[in-house]
Amino acid sequence: MDPAAPAPVLLTEPREGTPDVVADADALRRAAERIAAGSGPIAVDTERASGYRYSQRAYLVQIRREGSGTWLVDPVAINDEIDPLIDALDADEWVLHAASQDLPCLAELGLRPRKLFDTELAGRLAGFDRVALGTLVELLLGYHLEKGHGAADWSRRPLPLDWLNYAALDVELLVPLRDALEEELRNQGKLEWALEEFEALRTAGPPAPRKEPWRRTSGIHSVRTARGLAGIRALWEARDTMARDRDIAPGRVLPDSAIIQAASVNPADEQALLQLPVFKGRAQRRLAGTWMRALRAAAELPKSELPDPSPPNDGPPPANRWADKFPEAAARLSAARTALTAIAEANRLPMENLLQPDLVRRTCWQPPTETDLDTVSETLRAGGAREWQIGLTADALAVALRAKPATASAD
Repeated sequence: MDPAAPAPVLLTEPREGTPDVVADADALRRAAERIAAGSGPIAVDTERASGYRYSQRAYLVQIRREGSGTWLVDPVAINDEIDPLIDALDADEWVLHAASQDLPCLAELGLRPRKLFDTELAGRLAGFDRVALGTLVELLLGYHLEKGHGAADWSRRPLPLDWLNYAALDVELLVPLRDALEEELRNQGKLEWALEEFEALRTAGPPAPRKEPWRRTSGIHSVRTARGLAGIRALWEARDTMARDRDIAPGRVLPDSAIIQAASVNPADEQALLQLPVFKGRAQRRLAGTWMRALRAAAELPKSELPDPSPPNDGPPPANRWADKFPEAAARLSAARTALTAIAEANRLPMENLLQPDLVRRTCWQPPTETDLDTVSETLRAGGAREWQIGLTADALAVALRAKPATASAD
């Protein structure tokens, strides 16, 4: 930021005051009518209760549109029956910040944009080093947003006044920020790139469920035996069932560290389990029987049903192993990374936005039979690359895919 620029203006509450929460059908109908009567893009945000609840549902939906003001909708209070809002929001472009976080829970409510502008993604494409909402608002608009409640338990009722102010401020300046970023992207010649990215994000389906989600238990790398992994799996599944049934974040039911410790120690009985640090607490003492049943079930599994300590990977091996075992692939990847880094720097783009790193690795691991421009372009397209990405990278990648390992010099 320019040191000579005036200090940003602190915003602690919405300029029009704190909106009332829309919490019944009549209020929702009135809100929908006002939103539909507004004009221009519609700023949208949600608040969830990640870290507190199992579900990722929206506990509050914030909406702002020129001519209609800001609205805070409590979908829980109206049993998610928000049809009037669905119709009202169907009229124009939505503006979200980090849309991939909000679109899934909005879709659960039947809310899906026809057109999208993501201010975080726009900031990345425009070359800003930091793209948090508050940072971009400060850099481009000269306002400082008072933050602090993003990680709060938004399932709490009633919601405190300062939380409501925070939620309303999240959409207060989204449309002006969108306009500033659009101008910046246009000036850099990147607006068409951004529009492609927004559309890809808007139309992307939900990610495929993980085949073995329990393998993401933090600290699992310390357990190397199949029997120990079976214990982790059993505890993880028991915890997940309980968390889902109670709508509590799994880590609040039983921390990952406790799962790892119990599976590693493999206590003989409940008394031994209760000697482990986390399990000494009153809440865990009540659940000791559940955890021991899971551990015993894992201990009794036949070998044929134990998890594989080294599960097959549907992708290439870690790239740090390529140089010794797969020198041809390593040479391709090294050349590709060098070329793509130069392109990213020349265009002020993060590497991951220029081309997905996983797509680069897979293409270098198993390149197309032909490495001409058309074939490489089609390979990238099949891997999900957008046309602007293909236009920037396919030529350089085609050259990189022909790279050979350096030969050792003769003595």
